[in-house]
Amino acid sequence: MDMCNGEILGYGIDRPPSAVNVKNALNKAIEITAGCPYRRTFHSDQGWAYQMKAYSHRLKEERIFQSMSRKENYYDNSVMENFFRLLKQEIYYGTVYYSYDKLKVNNRKIY
Repeated sequence: MDMCNGEILGYGIDRPPSAVNVKNALNKAIEITAGCPYRRTFHSDQGWAYQMKAYSHRLKEERIFQSMSRKENYYDNSVMENFFRLLKQEIYYGTVYYSYDKLKVNNRKIY
């Protein structure tokens, strides 16, 4: 998420979660922000995807600072945690998806 305007820069939906999907979302965000004249910072939690050596190496290649939340301290990543909470409320809770494909099609409409 661009912290200046709230725009989602890169995302992916995949079954099951995969390193390829996560790296594709990162590459999309890198592409969109490539012309940024200021230091870019990537905020995340300590999920497995963000701890991959290939992931952190890619950030370093692009001179993007990685800010990872500390254990049991969600305030470090509170903006994204709040975004995902609201996203789940709006598209998931109270709705039954009978297939992965239905969930994926519904989520494309949001962005």
